[in-house]
Amino acid sequence: MIVYQATKSRFVQDIDALGIEYQIASAYLKKTGRYAPDAELRAWRGSLKAMASVLRDDGIPDDTGVGIEFGIPQTSKRIDFLLSGHDGDGTAHVIVVELKQWSSSTLSDKDGIVVARRGGGVRETEGPHPCYQAWSYAALLEGFNEAVHEGGIGLRPCAYLHNYADDGVISHPHYAPYLDKAPLFLRGRDEQDRLRDFIKRHVRRGDNAALLYRIDNGRIRPSKMLADSLATMLKGNREFVLIDDQKVVYETALALARGATAGRRQVAIVEGGPGTGKSVVAVNLLVELTRLGLVTKYVSKNAAPRAVYKEKLRGSFRQVEISNLFSGSGAFTDTPPDTFDALIVDEAHRLNQRSGLYGNLGENQIKEVIASAKCTVLFADDDQMVTLNDIGHTAELERWADQLGAQVTRLQLASQFRCNGSDGYLAWLDHTLGIRETVNSTLDPGDFDFRIVDSPTELHALIAERNRHDNKSRVVAGYCWDWRSKRNPDAWDIEIPEHGYRRRWNLDKDGSLWIVAPDSVEEVGCIHTCQGLELDYVGVIIGPDLLVRDGQLVTEPRNRSRMDRSIRGWKTMMKSDPEGTARRVDRIIRNTYRTLMTRGMKGCYVYCTDDETAARLGQRPC
Repeated sequence: MIVYQATKSRFVQDIDALGIEYQIASAYLKKTGRYAPDAELRAWRGSLKAMASVLRDDGIPDDTGVGIEFGIPQTSKRIDFLLSGHDGDGTAHVIVVELKQWSSSTLSDKDGIVVARRGGGVRETEGPHPCYQAWSYAALLEGFNEAVHEGGIGLRPCAYLHNYADDGVISHPHYAPYLDKAPLFLRGRDEQDRLRDFIKRHVRRGDNAALLYRIDNGRIRPSKMLADSLATMLKGNREFVLIDDQKVVYETALALARGATAGRRQVAIVEGGPGTGKSVVAVNLLVELTRLGLVTKYVSKNAAPRAVYKEKLRGSFRQVEISNLFSGSGAFTDTPPDTFDALIVDEAHRLNQRSGLYGNLGENQIKEVIASAKCTVLFADDDQMVTLNDIGHTAELERWADQLGAQVTRLQLASQFRCNGSDGYLAWLDHTLGIRETVNSTLDPGDFDFRIVDSPTELHALIAERNRHDNKSRVVAGYCWDWRSKRNPDAWDIEIPEHGYRRRWNLDKDGSLWIVAPDSVEEVGCIHTCQGLELDYVGVIIGPDLLVRDGQLVTEPRNRSRMDRSIRGWKTMMKSDPEGTARRVDRIIRNTYRTLMTRGMKGCYVYCTDDETAARLGQRPC
């Protein structure tokens, strides 16, 4: 969708007529159904006037195509300004211009990130460098717009900061990789001349915006190079080899996706416990469906699995190309029906009612995800619902699929590949945590290395020793300690003074990649950084929210950190529905520890802050 499309001469006339920002705002409302905020109007007024000044040059053809506010399909990203035409050899070119009104910024040590005031805000925030933005938007079009990757259209990204006098920050060598990919143009007459020369080098003949029309109407599908390379990366990778019922589920889901149409929507609900290979099947489906030319995304509520699998698949690809294959579950509030050929939803039990930072967007994530695709594959485990906001129970998934007229296929992943294949350990854990009653009231772990240790110091030392071999062991804990180090990096979070133990929660700098970051074994992870992922060995600190009293396992939500969002609002809910709320919160705490204690493929070591709880789990007298 291009909000405004014209030739250079028409664009300049519209600028001279004044009020072009209102013309664009009107077109924006018509095409999106949304009003443009005042800050956007001010940005259009200033930046478009600056671009018109650059284009007032006889060397730039009057019939050069001009596009403003091009919404990149299947993303929330918009390209500010496009120019189209042909160079002296007749090669088709589209120039991608990222426009900013900034006049200052601050260096960040993160790759491609700069600190600046954005969107008319008062506070400075971190975000992509403008040259990175321009380059990444061009990369998205090259990877997913058929008119570009099959039509011989060359994309030439750049950034124009027309209010910014060079201060050595925005053009710092730290950003050199992106300055090389997308040239930076700043304030001043000389900079205007440089930008004009850049445009004239790529556009010697106009095209009356024909190339913009082709891109705007181009079919959205992954490029063959991207699809083939992804398949090559998986081939022979033991981590992603499909075994037994994984292969059955994979082939069934492939057949459903290939046969799905807008009038014959398909939904597959795949149930599987920890370690049954839900994510392995999901990633294989993403790669194969992409290879088949079907527009597909891997979707998850939790950011950690997306970040880790993106990293594993990235290889030599640009991050932005791989990122477009992955999405959060809240990205479909405004997606038209059947936009995607397939959506692969991992950890579907974590889907929420509403979306957005403040939970104020959309109606229901289950409904929105299913409605957005011709085929939706939902991987779920009802016993891994770990927050009050989680609504993705398999019965609820099926109810929405029926309501949306989809044909529902129920599939099961039963074979256990985590916990050294020990079904006995999982059955004992479910029995002990009160998830469900089984005959396994005592533990026979078989080849699985399960231990209760006497101190958190010993626990962390054991995990650190295991981690030396392959960086696949971490310590995690229930959220019973405030994240003080988030505001004060020198503060300690998890302090257990009687054992001289103090550690920090996983650091911001590792983000969702904490579980694979080289030095993160020194920190402690939580449910949000490890759910959906696996380790060789996991160390679990059970806090005072799970206790044994008088021989019974009980939960104590009051002992959770006040910063824990997973049960936020439970005290208020208790006033209107004490029994139902108590039951839900109790199950969330039990599910959380079940999830933490099943991250290890080879072993799980546990320290309990409460002696009676340790004795019960260790099956020894109190």
